[in-house]
Amino acid sequence: MTITRRTILKAAAAAGTSALASPAFIRNAFAEDPIKLGTVFDISGIFDAYGKPIDMAVKLAVKQLNDGGGLLGRQIEHIGYDTQSNMALYTQYAQQLTRQDKVDVVHGGILSASREAIRQTLRRANTLYFYNIQYEGGVCDRNCFVTGVTPAQTTEVQIPYTMEKWGKKVYILAADYNYGQLMARWIQKYFKDGGGETVAVDFFPLDVADFGSTITKIQTAAPDMVYSALVGGAHLSFYRQWAAAGMKSRIPLASTTLGVGSEHLVLTPEEGDGIVVCYNYSPELDTPANKAFTTAWGEMHGAETIPNIHELAVSNYQGIMLWAEAVKLAGSVEQAKVIEALDGGLAYEGPAGMVTIDPKTHHATLDVHLMEMRGQKLNVLQSFGARAPIDTQLVCDLVANPDDNQQYEIKI
Repeated sequence: MTITRRTILKAAAAAGTSALASPAFIRNAFAEDPIKLGTVFDISGIFDAYGKPIDMAVKLAVKQLNDGGGLLGRQIEHIGYDTQSNMALYTQYAQQLTRQDKVDVVHGGILSASREAIRQTLRRANTLYFYNIQYEGGVCDRNCFVTGVTPAQTTEVQIPYTMEKWGKKVYILAADYNYGQLMARWIQKYFKDGGGETVAVDFFPLDVADFGSTITKIQTAAPDMVYSALVGGAHLSFYRQWAAAGMKSRIPLASTTLGVGSEHLVLTPEEGDGIVVCYNYSPELDTPANKAFTTAWGEMHGAETIPNIHELAVSNYQGIMLWAEAVKLAGSVEQAKVIEALDGGLAYEGPAGMVTIDPKTHHATLDVHLMEMRGQKLNVLQSFGARAPIDTQLVCDLVANPDDNQQYEIKI
């Protein structure tokens, strides 16, 4: 049977129910299709410590938007896929989201490799893409928006603080892949700019877990501090071995990565206390927006999970909410109209602070917070507002070159 507005009205009149009973039925029968939001993350597998809280943040954002009436009078349908930390599944699910599911936007990817596995598929399909993750910078693509911090946004304020506090000689440890290598160069740059000295830089594959010989080398070099851009579960062994060797009281530590995925919660206070970091988010931020966010998170996922909220989860929550604000402003989910709204200076105040898009790079201008680990918490020492993505601005100008489509290697 074909349902038309006329047949519905006739049926309602014949039943004698008319205006008292039919409006909800009519509205449901003729409701517009939902807006489709696609996600693809590592919710299981070796990167699940990052992916699970991200998925929880996505579900919270979608629930809050739908509870508030949806967008443009339409509910949001979340279509999410778990790659199981398998890079090949990123490509498969990106194709499924665009071809079968026909989503209006995709938020996804954790590692840079996963972003690059899906970015071109989404661009070719004219499906708007948000990559809401801390990364090395340099992506220049009008269809791609980045709401995670890039290296210069944090090191620009973190390094002057630690140089004033501890001294000018630094020993750098970093993961041996593109993010670690680039971050090491930014650390060296800001130490040099401040009149400091890098005594050594060591890179480590992600599966390295024995740092005994490295700790001996650091003792011999006698720097004023160690900066760590180590990444992943195996590299957490460094912090444990450093504390066990009695080095914490001798040479202080700073990190550009520890705590982004709540890694500080698996270190004891004896291992983690005193480490200085600088990120976009801490659960300890004392702002109305963060209090409202953590309260809502606790109500949905349980209060015991609030300490597990990490930077990457919040970046994805803020990315979805920023997209939602752009849809409202554009009055449409069409790619071109939403991009225009995002490029127009739209701002969203999230749990981590203000988020706006830099139209030249499609990266976010963000607040960053200098923090010290204490008692398995990221205690905020000082906040810095509106840090522009100055690293990616060195290589990307989408206003002048809107068809640009690559990831640049940023020369420092």
